Formats: sequence, C-alpha cells, structure tokens
Amino acid sequence: MSLRSNRIAEQMKKELGDIITRKLKDPRVGFVTVTDVDVTGDLQQATVYISALGSEREREDTLKALMKASGFIRTEIGHRIRLRRTPEITFEFDSSIEYGNKIDALLRSLNND
Repeated sequence: MSLRSNRIAEQMKKELGDIITRKLKDPRVGFVTVTDVDVTGDLQQATVYISALGSEREREDTLKALMKASGFIRTEIGHRIRLRRTPEITFEFDSSIEYGNKIDALLRSLNND
C-alpha cells in the first residue's frame, strides 16, 4: 500500500472504533475491537478486521449486525474523513489473536513437560 493508503487506513481504524462503540445501537454488536484496516490502493474498498468476545454464535451475530450497518458506518466515515469517494467497507474476523493464544498455550504446555 502507498503512504496515503496507510494514513487513510489508520484514520479509518481510529474512527471505526469510535463509531462502533459510540454510535451503533444494535444489541447484537457486543464488545468489538478493530484490529486492522486494509484499504486498496485506489481507495475504493476497505476490509476491516475485527475481534469480538463471546461464543461463536454471538460473534457471527456481531458480524451480521456490522454488515447490516455498513451503510451507516460508511456514511459516518464519509462525514469524518474528507475523501472524494468513501471506500466500501467489508468486515472480517481477525483470527490472529486466537492463533497467538493457541501457540502460547502450546509453548506453555511444552515448558511444563
């Protein structure tokens, strides 16, 4: 990604965290953390990586609620960040935290043996 794409991705990450925690009123959205944002070079699409607490079903409900609210979120991003065209937003789960916890547990079990 270019320098401009990186700056916009970081700004979107900050604003998305604020929008999701303060503006969204959907009860299906639990405790969500925006871990990363990838913006394409032409600034047309953005993939937002999130992590959420809860069971697998609660996490799926959270993802569905965020996808349903993506139009509202995109509008809010458009008001907060001055861009000619606001990127289309898609949400995905960030499995790196779970993967890191799994590796950590494996290493701890090897140390104990």
